[in-house]
Parts: sequence; structure tokens; C-alpha cells
Amino acid sequence: MRPFTPDFEFARALGLQMVERGDGRCVMAIDVEPLRHFSPQGVAHGGVAYSLADTAMGGALTSLLGDDQWCATLEIKFNYHVRVGEGRLTCEAEVLHRGKRVANIDARLYQDGRLVSSANGNFAIFAAPPRS
Repeated sequence: MRPFTPDFEFARALGLQMVERGDGRCVMAIDVEPLRHFSPQGVAHGGVAYSLADTAMGGALTSLLGDDQWCATLEIKFNYHVRVGEGRLTCEAEVLHRGKRVANIDARLYQDGRLVSSANGNFAIFAAPPRS
């Protein structure tokens, strides 16, 4: 399986963490901190949960792709069910269907054992550009 880590600047800035990945599944987490992640309303900014889900969904799909393939988000339908506060936020993502060019992926986000958000998205699958 090709490596996939949240080792890029945006993921580091948010604090995304890989928990486990393989066979079309990926679990990632973030420790939500008020000074770093909260909106002016005193809850986690919606982009924190969305970014966690988008990254975990990509991680789930890339666990099925060869080194010669890449993927990119086409669209995600994201549902915010309840507020996200301080503490560990975990996302469990799973590839539901993988075609030749498009994959459909589901994600569920939990905090303190409670479902706080859910997402479903389509990701493009394409040939990786040649390495320079």
C-alpha cells in the first residue's frame, strides 16, 4: 500500500493525525483546541471537520490506488449534526464504490462517542503526472 500521511503544511497547521489506514478505509483524528480551531461563536470552525473528512476520504481511496494513480475531490455533501467543541474529533472514512475514474466515499465524524457530522463524496481517479 502506498504511504499516505498528513505530512503536508495544511494538515500540520490543523493538526491532522493518521490513526489507521488500509483496504479502502481510513481513520484520522484531530485534537480540537479553542485557540487554534474555534470560530467566533465558541465552537470548532466548520472547516476543521470538513478538512478532516476530506483528507480521511482521500486516505481511504489512496489505500486502493497504485503508485501510478492519484485522486482529487470532485464534490462532497457534508452534514453538520451537532456542534464540535474542544477535544478529540475522529473521522472514519470508507470507500463505498470504486470505478475506473470515480469513487464514492462515506465518512462519519465522532466526538466523545457521538456522531457529530457525516459526509459522502465523489473523488476523481486519474493517472499520476510523470515525475521530474
